[in-house]
Amino acid sequence: MTTFRISPAVADNFPDTLIAVLTATGLRGREPWPHTVSALEDLEQELAAGTWQPADENDPRIEAWHTAYRSFGTNPRRIRPSVDALGRRLAKKGSLPRINPAVDSYNAVSVRHGLPAGAFDLDHVTGDVDIRHADGTESFTPLGEPDTVENPKPGEIIYTDTTDVLTRHWNHRDAHRTRVTEDSTHVAFVLETLHATRDGDHLKTAAEELHGLLIPHSGQIFVHYLSPPHPQVTT
Repeated sequence: MTTFRISPAVADNFPDTLIAVLTATGLRGREPWPHTVSALEDLEQELAAGTWQPADENDPRIEAWHTAYRSFGTNPRRIRPSVDALGRRLAKKGSLPRINPAVDSYNAVSVRHGLPAGAFDLDHVTGDVDIRHADGTESFTPLGEPDTVENPKPGEIIYTDTTDVLTRHWNHRDAHRTRVTEDSTHVAFVLETLHATRDGDHLKTAAEELHGLLIPHSGQIFVHYLSPPHPQVTT
């Protein structure tokens, strides 16, 4: 079992944070996921038809993350929140990358709802996961760059376990060690908002949509919500 925690300092700085944590066991990433394929294709077709477009930095959901990034010393136009970068890529290229069914599922939900999303292979997570400010001594190996080691700046918000950093700049980029592949069977998915008062119901709808994409290909899924009033959940 893995516990996810929001540190007191992060809770104080972002008191309206709400994070959905969906834990899937028995995930089957090598079978066809037709509903995920349809979710991606629907986004692309709606974009092409001009009936929908991804949220950009003028949208309050993205703007909130830009403000948060600046507060901990990150330039959000150079190092973008994941949902911002993914939406910009979709708007420019007209399509989303196909990685694997589990990753494609949370990417589709993320862009559809304008909310950052990510995932960790829990079989490669050590100990518990903390969302906290970096002290500058931590190490991070970026996804797709197994020979690269970075050190987050002091004050940057990170996800980290007892080994090293899982995500830099809160939700900009995930680590290589805990990446989700077709062979991952025990995975924690996260969806995030900084404004639960405004967007909490929206986040819960997105979590239900992700749950719907995952459940046909999982043994079991548990859904928890992490927030400053409830800063710890065990999955």
